[in-house]
Amino acid sequence: MHKVTWNLTLSAVVLLSSAACTTLTDHEGMERPLNVPSGIQEDRSVLAGEWDYEEGAVVTLTLDEQGNGSYPWKGGRFETHSLSDHTWQGKWIQMDNNREGGFSVQLSPDFSDGEGQWWYTRIEDDLAPTQKGGTFHLTKKSFAPNDPPLTP
Repeated sequence: MHKVTWNLTLSAVVLLSSAACTTLTDHEGMERPLNVPSGIQEDRSVLAGEWDYEEGAVVTLTLDEQGNGSYPWKGGRFETHSLSDHTWQGKWIQMDNNREGGFSVQLSPDFSDGEGQWWYTRIEDDLAPTQKGGTFHLTKKSFAPNDPPLTP
């Protein structure tokens, strides 16, 4: 009986601990959201088209119906992992400089723009980089043929 109680207590502690963790924090204090959808999964086709990515300079992202695509800087690629409650999360990869990381964007109600943050998960062979990420703004430039028009 004592062993069963101990196992149940240990299981409860593990479950509560994992449920309480919703973000990771790097050494610079920047929160890095975990890729855990919290609400109704939205149709990723709203991400299709061209987006202006602004972080100092402007780079164009070209995305497909699943929110995956490319950008010209350093052979870049975007991979969407989730779109839930207007929060878009995923991964970026830059082949030319051997780096990758994650991103999270809070999109506007009409999916026309958003505020985001990005972070590193790998720089060359370093799987725990301490280099700081950053923030960015996205604005949708063009839409896929089935997208509804933006409302003012």
